[in-house]
Amino acid sequence: MSAARSAGPPSSSSGLSAELAVRVPQLLAAMRSVGSGLELHSTLERICEAAATLTDARYAGLGVVDEDGEALADFVFHGVDAGTARRIGRFPDGHKGLLGALIREPEPVRLVDVTQDPRSWGFPAHHPRMRGFLGVPIRVQGEVFGNLYLGEKRGGDPFNDDDVNMVRVLATEAGIAIGNARLYEAAQQRERWIDGSVAVTTALLSGGDAEDALQVVAERARRLSGSAAGIVLLPAAEGGMEIVAVASEQPSNQLGRVVPPESEIVAQLLDGHPVFVGDAGTDPRMISALARAYGPIMALPLQSGGRVLGALVTPRVCGEPPFTEAERTLAIQFASQAALALMMAEAQRGRERLAVYEDRDRIARDLHDLVIQRLFATGMMLESARRDSFVPEVRQGVGNAVDELDITIQEIRTAIFALGQGPTEAPSGLRTRMLREINMAAVPLGFTPAHRFVGAVDTVVGDLTGKNLIAALREALSNAFRHAAATRIEVVVDATATLPDGRPGVRLTVADDGVGIPEGGRRSGLKNLKRRAESLGGDSWYGPGNGGGGTTVVWQAPH
Repeated sequence: MSAARSAGPPSSSSGLSAELAVRVPQLLAAMRSVGSGLELHSTLERICEAAATLTDARYAGLGVVDEDGEALADFVFHGVDAGTARRIGRFPDGHKGLLGALIREPEPVRLVDVTQDPRSWGFPAHHPRMRGFLGVPIRVQGEVFGNLYLGEKRGGDPFNDDDVNMVRVLATEAGIAIGNARLYEAAQQRERWIDGSVAVTTALLSGGDAEDALQVVAERARRLSGSAAGIVLLPAAEGGMEIVAVASEQPSNQLGRVVPPESEIVAQLLDGHPVFVGDAGTDPRMISALARAYGPIMALPLQSGGRVLGALVTPRVCGEPPFTEAERTLAIQFASQAALALMMAEAQRGRERLAVYEDRDRIARDLHDLVIQRLFATGMMLESARRDSFVPEVRQGVGNAVDELDITIQEIRTAIFALGQGPTEAPSGLRTRMLREINMAAVPLGFTPAHRFVGAVDTVVGDLTGKNLIAALREALSNAFRHAAATRIEVVVDATATLPDGRPGVRLTVADDGVGIPEGGRRSGLKNLKRRAESLGGDSWYGPGNGGGGTTVVWQAPH
């Protein structure tokens, strides 16, 4: 305090200077303001505003130190308008200059002219001019949370001892308020992650498809972690991991892509170890240009009972802060719950496959033991009737009927052989795999959908499009069985189609004569179809059947 101020009015009875005594009510009001809420960011803003008001400073800022205690993870300011803030651009990170020095040495700093201090790095372009500076650390439960910065006292006076004392008291109250806000935010964050885990489990136990459940995992993880995308991968048959679900605000072309087994991160995930990347753009483990376009990445194994079922990846955009320790812990717990849901989905699919194979075996036995024997007996009776007839026309007609029965018996035997094939015995051609899906659907439907192939399906359709085409056919047939109550379904696969942008493509059309899609009904399966098509640069849509009844689903993508 200057000598002129020392010669002022006498001290109050409490021992405080008159100036300080006048400012005590302001301090109490500032303390009440700081502790008036629980949301962390708004608490930081109130601390800045209260400190600026208390010291009559034009500008105030609060830098939050990161978990490593080496830089600033967040920066809240007061006194700078939005337009000026945009022109300044990126806020300080605390790696250098006076703010960095305060991080390394968290003690109060008061400067008459900040520009003359050797630790000062200088102000960025468009930053307001300031000379006076006051910096005070804020501690939460003994740990340095950040630093409170005040600049340019109104009237041009330097910050004095009373300002320092007032701000130190306010910083102590701020530490208590921040501690409470952090506890509240942590509780809210845990509650959101728990709600996400419940949503994943509910999506599966409500009878939804496994793909729907995986999409819920990806979408919830994206939202909860504040990431640009949520990605679920499963082990691929050829090694590595295949992307099976993607949730992002923009259409993605990642669905169906395989991350090769040579990836170091894939190897760690398959071994059951989580991987955290600070900046994908500079991390040497990133082997694809797509991954290097992101910033921080969190990759977690989906494991349960010591078995790795897949992986969950949540990347943030470049420049976003890395994942905190609390976020990592909550995400690992969420991934464990998602793995349990995935195991339940796998068990459910296993039960469904077993039921289908049992039905196929029963149908094959019935065809062999009943239908073929009856047709054979009918043929024998017709053959006997032909020999006893003396009318040439009758003999010719009966002979034709016997020939048709022989052909029918051969076709039934071929169908019996196909029904008896296991999943590993079926040929790998795309056309054959699609026929297998159609024949599999015949069991729950009670009839075999009519089908037609146009063009060289096996040779012109690529592997990635082919895998998604089969999944789209399975989804469309499943929707028809579960919702349409159809008596006839027609499947057309056209490998000679031309997409709207002129590219050659393949078009799948599944039309039924069912009840159509009711207003307000579930459309998750149709959304899955559209998402798959868009991931390949194609499209999918639906509408009424040709006669106005039923539903026609169209799915198309480039070869």
